Amino acid sequence: MKILKFGGTSVGSAENIKTLLSIVANEKLQSNPVVVLSAMSGVTNLLTDMAEKAERGEDYNNGIKEIENKHFEVIRALLPAASQNPVFTRLKIFFNEIEDLLQSVANLQELSLQTKDQILSYGERCSTFMVSHIATQTIQNAIYVNGAEYIKTDNNFGQAKVNTELTEVLINDFYQTNNSKVLFVTGFISSNSAGRITTLGRGGSDYTAAVWAAALNAEEIQIWTDVNGMMTADPRMVKKAFSLPELSYTEAMELSYFGAKVIYPPTMIPAFMKKIPIVIKNTFQPEFEGTYIKSDAKSSNLPIKGISSIDQISIINLTGSGMVGKAGFSGRLFSLLSREQINVVLITQSSSEHSITFAVKPTDAAHAISFIQKEFELELDAKKLELPEVEGNLAVLAVVGENMKRTPGMSGRLFSALGRNGINVRAIAQGSSEYNISVIIGKDDLSKAVNAVHDAFFTDLKRTLNIFCLGTGNIGKTLFNQLKEQMPFLASNNDLQVKVAGISNTRKMIFNTNGLSLADWESELDTNGEPADLANFVERMKGLNLPNCVFVDNTASEAPIQYYQGIFESSISIVTCNKKGNSADFAQYKSFKNAARKFGVDFYYETNVGAGLPIIRTLKELMMSGDKVARIEAILSGTISYIFNNFKGDAGFYETVKEAQDLGYTEPDPRDDLNGKDFMRKMLILARDAGYPLEASDVKIDNILPEACLNASSVEDFYKELQANAPYFEDLKNKAKNDGKVLRYIGKLEDGKVNISLQMVDDSHPFYMLSGSDNIISFTTNRYKTRPLVVKGPGAGAEVTAAGVFSDIINVGQNH
Repeated sequence: MKILKFGGTSVGSAENIKTLLSIVANEKLQSNPVVVLSAMSGVTNLLTDMAEKAERGEDYNNGIKEIENKHFEVIRALLPAASQNPVFTRLKIFFNEIEDLLQSVANLQELSLQTKDQILSYGERCSTFMVSHIATQTIQNAIYVNGAEYIKTDNNFGQAKVNTELTEVLINDFYQTNNSKVLFVTGFISSNSAGRITTLGRGGSDYTAAVWAAALNAEEIQIWTDVNGMMTADPRMVKKAFSLPELSYTEAMELSYFGAKVIYPPTMIPAFMKKIPIVIKNTFQPEFEGTYIKSDAKSSNLPIKGISSIDQISIINLTGSGMVGKAGFSGRLFSLLSREQINVVLITQSSSEHSITFAVKPTDAAHAISFIQKEFELELDAKKLELPEVEGNLAVLAVVGENMKRTPGMSGRLFSALGRNGINVRAIAQGSSEYNISVIIGKDDLSKAVNAVHDAFFTDLKRTLNIFCLGTGNIGKTLFNQLKEQMPFLASNNDLQVKVAGISNTRKMIFNTNGLSLADWESELDTNGEPADLANFVERMKGLNLPNCVFVDNTASEAPIQYYQGIFESSISIVTCNKKGNSADFAQYKSFKNAARKFGVDFYYETNVGAGLPIIRTLKELMMSGDKVARIEAILSGTISYIFNNFKGDAGFYETVKEAQDLGYTEPDPRDDLNGKDFMRKMLILARDAGYPLEASDVKIDNILPEACLNASSVEDFYKELQANAPYFEDLKNKAKNDGKVLRYIGKLEDGKVNISLQMVDDSHPFYMLSGSDNIISFTTNRYKTRPLVVKGPGAGAEVTAAGVFSDIINVGQNH
């Protein structure tokens, strides 16, 4: 024989009740089950609201009408007209009794716990009576049972304690005379020795099912709800949460205690004592196996079983010298709280015994402070204790699992995930059993924290990286194309899911926390985007508070740079191809690096120097491995590289520059490339990464162009000056040719100094054979003295630059 308990959503509508009855009918083919029912969804809240309104003298009649309509609609839908009147009549009597009780509360302007229990009991009584009568249409021998008559408790209204011995006798006696029937039993409600209605508290219907199961030594308890068993986290908060096939009683209790509302801790105690398995099933997907909670649960390879949370919590801090070495102080404090019915969720105490921190429900915080001040009045007056402090707007996050026991690194993984996402931990507690590590964090960070921790522990799932992209020019568009093409590979080979959660250009911006489609992002941005506002874009990104965030700056503008510091301080990583930030004042460069380090995030800017070439990464790895850099030489302008690689033979300098512009290698004004400033920025960033605190003014640049070319009033005039100065350029070319050399515009870092100059190099130099628009860089170090380490490849173009940005994004993902 099994106990089947159905929650509020399962009895919430005519369609759901039909599903419920089909489940019961299938079970009846095996044996006659006992069916425990909750109130219809929303009814308990309505009854509570009406009772409180009556106490305040407010109108509550609309609530009665709403409850009546909910039940009557179901009856009309599921019972033939000839069978409706007896049910309507009985329910109408219930509703009249509710109205009488509410009127009494309104007259007295007082709502005792005893009266409230009586009012709330009608939720279960109405739903169970209604469903049991509907069941008679298809299930033989279905009867309504007022469970309050058989579960006996003490007088603790609102949270009554069951008299187990008497209850089991009453349930057994009743069942023996009715074991041929299908019993539909009211959940949640009970009664004291005087026959007054009491209730079993939060999760009371689950508890009713467990009490009946223990009394009858049931084969199994089935808790039918609206989710697929117990999950690794709240699926409303974590999209990647998945169902757990099995849990031990201990794991389930830990998860339930910390907010997993699928089942409640007291439910498991009677089942645990009798070793009765509990199965969490989904009414709306009955074929799903669900979660089995049992004493002999199989071992699992998962590091933890789940992440649970309470989203409303307050902590009370008690400090003072009067606690140090004072035997019995903690006992006195917590005995007081227990006596006053204040539930303590979490406790932590410093090893010096100078402070105790404990967490309570926000509604209990003020009462707790008041009781503490009265109990410890003498200690407070003598200044041996400080006045207790309350902190609100907090939440508890708990990771739970038997595999945590004696497994190194569990705490480290938890705190690394929280720290990397900028989540401050206010208090920590871990039981000696090591089944649970609990932390108190800011309530606003809860969703972000749960998602980050879920990614950290369930590594078989795809880690999520949320990126916010600024700039939709050539690099931005190419990046989106590359991401779209590569996402399946990243998911299957790197277990990484990249979501573009926000896009902005100078005209419009758009957000989607589930990820924007990269197949039609342009039309989505144009159609549904809102007017662009850079400051607002950054603030919205911070406000969404998503885990594992990256800000991607694909612009060449100075405007975004002012927001970098605040982005780092919000624990968001930055990937940028924008050189303006790192090549401005050294103090700003240093500030960005320090902020990224302080807040535990990444700052990647490989494309600042060599587009997609691994130049900065190579330098960093050389230095981290202990190598000493003696000299760096580089050609870091694809435009200038192309011009001097093709300025040979009969080609004139004017024609070569014009060809480079026509091919799209230069800026609209080629002087923006040929004046060496962009090259200077790259060399400056490289020098700073090599450890030299240089400013732009410290970089010596030799001009390629004569003054007349640089000072021309327009691009057209600039080309005229190039033609006018053709002999100057021909002389350079011919001199190099006659000496068996080639012209190269080379930047050099040596002894902490940076020079950029036009040089003539022979075939012994690594830059002699450079071709096309390639960039090249050579590192001369202690390890690479005679033969420098050379990195060479394309140094310009949207494809390679976007690929460099892409690579940096993936590197951020690998660090999470």
